[in-house]
Amino acid sequence: MPTIARLGPYRVYYYSHDAAEPPHVHIDRDANTTKFWLDPVANARNIGFRPHELRVIERLVRENADGWLENWRDSF
Repeated sequence: MPTIARLGPYRVYYYSHDAAEPPHVHIDRDANTTKFWLDPVANARNIGFRPHELRVIERLVRENADGWLENWRDSF
């Protein structure tokens, strides 16, 4: 599972076997995890993040989605 970014306390990554799904990233902090689709940006699932922090993460995903989408396409 390649880490593609570390933004503050967040680790952003994808699984190398996730190619069958639409482009997305997983984001973890401690025991919390969330998954965001990249095109269009939308939350796919969330385990543990509170709504206010999830909004912060969504902003980070929107700001970086183009580069992460390019990384995804290069990898798959």
